[in-house]
Amino acid sequence: MRFRRFWSLAGAGLSLFLTACFSGSTLPEAASPGTLREPQVLGHAGSGFFTPLSPFNPWPPSSLGGVLHALQLGADGVEIDVQLSQDSVPMLYHDVRLENSSTGQGCVGQRSAAALQRLQYRGGWPYDLFQHEHPITLDTLLERLRRRPTLPVLHIDLHERDECAPAGHHLDRVPALARQLARRFRHYPAERLLILSMEPGTLRALRRLLPQVPLGLEITAEDFEARLRVAQAEGVQAVVLDADKVTPRQAAQARAAGLQVVVFGGRSAADIKRLLDCQPDAIEVDNVGRLRDILKDRRQ
Repeated sequence: MRFRRFWSLAGAGLSLFLTACFSGSTLPEAASPGTLREPQVLGHAGSGFFTPLSPFNPWPPSSLGGVLHALQLGADGVEIDVQLSQDSVPMLYHDVRLENSSTGQGCVGQRSAAALQRLQYRGGWPYDLFQHEHPITLDTLLERLRRRPTLPVLHIDLHERDECAPAGHHLDRVPALARQLARRFRHYPAERLLILSMEPGTLRALRRLLPQVPLGLEITAEDFEARLRVAQAEGVQAVVLDADKVTPRQAAQARAAGLQVVVFGGRSAADIKRLLDCQPDAIEVDNVGRLRDILKDRRQ
């Protein structure tokens, strides 16, 4: 308990409680030439992933504790990973398989929501000295967020490909996932929501059910040109680019195509400054406190 309190206070001491300005769209308006672009700050998978230093992070990705910690650090919102349970309940879970970071086995889609919530996250030593998290439902998270004075921005990263399903059936449950999301987000403010997917079919299903909600397509550096054309053809509002591979040229191409730019990742000061040079509209960052500090320094 003493150790947990130490890390909690240390994290709070590093953070700044700042609020970004919203422009009426999911992401900030593009900056005019020659002006400073200040992106929305979102915690990547909540507070990021297990890390030993800079800063120490004991929270599992997309766990309730990680989400609340990112908001405590002053994030405008969070990116979370959502998968569908066997009984069609949207669950927060990042990895493809349960054994990668929990006491479970197999895939999320093979377990009921009740069974998934009984699992414990596992990160190994020393992380498990400080966290005792369980996978949660999307409903649980939304209920907690509604208690806040202002609803945070949510980026919903869909993991709809079920790797435990038979060959040729990995995406069979996309319609069910789209319906479940539509029920939950029909009344969430669209300007504080972005739903992300790598699958054009998922984006089409969501467009039919949630026409008011902005959508984003994830793009990798290897297939940037082709996927950018897909994003334009599908009529999405944003593209999501990997922080380790994104270049200012790619970000500028996406903006020229009328798309907003989201990047994910970034922990060190050097990495975060490199991402800011790409002038993204939002950063799903692994180090909320450091990004906030850098943005404060740039304002001065």
